[in-house]
Amino acid sequence: MESSGKGKSLYYQLVDVLKDRIEKQMTAHDQLPSERELCQHYGVSRTTVRLALQELETLGYIYRRHGKGTFVSDLSVKSSNLAGAYSFTEAMKELGRLPKTVILEFRQMEATKKIAQALNITLGEPVFKIKRLRLADAEPLMVERSYLPVKLFMNLDLPLLESKPLYDVFSQDYDQIVQFADEEFYASIVQKKDADLLRIADSAPVLHLIRSTYNHKNEIIEYTDSVARADQFHYKIRHVRSH
Repeated sequence: MESSGKGKSLYYQLVDVLKDRIEKQMTAHDQLPSERELCQHYGVSRTTVRLALQELETLGYIYRRHGKGTFVSDLSVKSSNLAGAYSFTEAMKELGRLPKTVILEFRQMEATKKIAQALNITLGEPVFKIKRLRLADAEPLMVERSYLPVKLFMNLDLPLLESKPLYDVFSQDYDQIVQFADEEFYASIVQKKDADLLRIADSAPVLHLIRSTYNHKNEIIEYTDSVARADQFHYKIRHVRSH
């Protein structure tokens, strides 16, 4: 690569070169050369290579496996659009992937200040906490923590949750019809407890999805905080200008 004397310029050049290589010469889950090999091949410093790889990871072109290396992500062909995708199971089926949900935790607890505000209930009111790991083709994609008011879902138990999707439980077993949901997205760095579950490196970029779900009475029946792998999800929305 040509050196312009500016590290930032080289970093941007390397990002473009690697993006082109990934898009034209590599397929999903191919392993990239090591940082040392990239330095030698492109004649740049280790710092430049690391900055370029960090940018590509943030953009979703690559993902890292601790102790194994850096790999091409399948964002272009198998990523899921988070916008409006209330049903993880249906979203994965539409992509031709095999969905699986593992319930890691189910318990009753007292609502903290944050949860009480999110569900519009009183502090200390009983809520159910459901922590789930979402997988597709046996690959972990998302960790979800959902909170439900106990008063709306009396006698909810683990066997019922494991028997069908949560939104089917809402409608079929508790007559809670989803009217709409408010969603908020933001990027952040993964915490170690979630990195281990998602099989990604500590401090890897992730997407957070915050969802508040309302029933036909405009009551909040669910508050969910999800952490999704940045190499497996994207956000797409259409804005229509009113005339």
